Amino acid sequence: MDALSPLGFLAPLPLLVAAIVAAMRPGRRPAGTPLIAEGAALLALALALLGAVQFALGGVRAVALVSGPFELALRQDAVSATMTLLVGFVGWVVVRYSRSYIDGEAREGRFHALMLATLAAVLLLVQSGSLAVLVGAFLAVGAGLGALLLHYPERPEAQRAAAKFRLVWGAGDALLIVSAALLWFAFGTADLAAITTAAQAGLPLAAGIAVALIAVAAALKTAAFPLHGWLTEVMEAPTPVSALLHAGIINGGGFLLIRMAGLVQASDGAMAALVLLGGLTALFGAVVMLTQSAVKTALAWSTVAQMGFLLLQCGLGLWPLALLHIVAHSLYKAHAFLGSGNAVTAVAAVKRPGPVAIPGLAAVGRAFLLALALYAGVALLFGQVVGPKSAQALALGAILIFGVAYLVAQGLADAAPRALTARTALASLGAAFAYFSFHTIAYLLWGPSLPAPPVPGALEWALIVLIILSFGLVAVAQALFPLWAHHPAAAGLRVHLANGLYLNAVLDRLIGGFRRQQTAR
Repeated sequence: MDALSPLGFLAPLPLLVAAIVAAMRPGRRPAGTPLIAEGAALLALALALLGAVQFALGGVRAVALVSGPFELALRQDAVSATMTLLVGFVGWVVVRYSRSYIDGEAREGRFHALMLATLAAVLLLVQSGSLAVLVGAFLAVGAGLGALLLHYPERPEAQRAAAKFRLVWGAGDALLIVSAALLWFAFGTADLAAITTAAQAGLPLAAGIAVALIAVAAALKTAAFPLHGWLTEVMEAPTPVSALLHAGIINGGGFLLIRMAGLVQASDGAMAALVLLGGLTALFGAVVMLTQSAVKTALAWSTVAQMGFLLLQCGLGLWPLALLHIVAHSLYKAHAFLGSGNAVTAVAAVKRPGPVAIPGLAAVGRAFLLALALYAGVALLFGQVVGPKSAQALALGAILIFGVAYLVAQGLADAAPRALTARTALASLGAAFAYFSFHTIAYLLWGPSLPAPPVPGALEWALIVLIILSFGLVAVAQALFPLWAHHPAAAGLRVHLANGLYLNAVLDRLIGGFRRQQTAR
């Protein structure tokens, strides 16, 4: 690597050095290791920041260390610079938090070593410029996280979660290896940028199969329905592991799709599959999340829903918005997990409200019409100022507004005070403005580096209508839930949903999870 190479490429190195030092003292309270770990994470963040500055000043850079079918190359562009900075920041926060959280545990030094090595692998992943680096980094991330999930190896629940993670993540790795071989056969190169460019001329049969495998691999790595169960059971690992997983590693599938956006978008079938699977996962995860009582479990189901929405965005071709989603979700979810320990105390200290205004069917109808009318008005305004948006972007905004319409319904209930009505209407208006503002910023930052959304055909329009109707029906059902929450059928449905419709239990039996738990006890 020459002197002009992006400094972000060096970000994994201090983490690996510190990981080796920590591995030499794997036990309780290793002298100086926590401070070294935090210092290495801070240095990695500094290198990531300097790399982002270099990109802003000098543009895209790529460095190939080895040529041929196993080419080892790193790439710095708008996507990798953003992700490197994001991972560096979240990693530093998590490592800093780990100093006190893991202090005094029997495997403290080992934990720091694995955390630093896994973080280095994620930094390598988001800067990959060739197939070999991409696949190798995914393998390393899986190995590191699998070991971290077994920080408490004596716990049967941890064994089961780690077994399921390795099964699902490993299947994704196997699909990636096969797809990489097919892409090399189809295009004669391992360079990711060259593959994306070549795909614009059409996909040979081998490349089409590879794209299908990449889409499935991305779904596996984002815990998509129905193999989502491992993500909801990793609570047995220490909280810093949950934070790193939910705020960074789980985004690997989304990053894979964004990194290969030009290739994936060349396959209509892959895009349609991502829309359907992503939409189903988002709806399923969101509904189940509402039935959870434990804070961290609810956050895990929230991640399932968010990753489904990420797949949906990718399937619609809204690549800059998908990258914005990764950034926002990572920052929010890291904060949520690291602060989850104080959640119960904070909720208990909140003064309980008085009677809640329950909206009827008419109020819910008015709320959704008002929210959509405000959204349409803001969309028209932004269209006049910054240009019209794609059909996919408008559909996505409508889905987001459905969530706000639930709040508006509370304000339009017959018993609601006028001040609440005004606040909820302003919330809907603010959400619409925020959506189009962030949409504009995302396309300014990352739009030039990513493909534009495809022009919708008959299949795409059918999927867009189906997704809008599905999210709309779920939002209406949520708003009307207080009217039938006490019905016996609703109580039974809540139990089934709280257990994720028992899909996770099916996977448990397939891998012998229940037998493992009984044997360990």
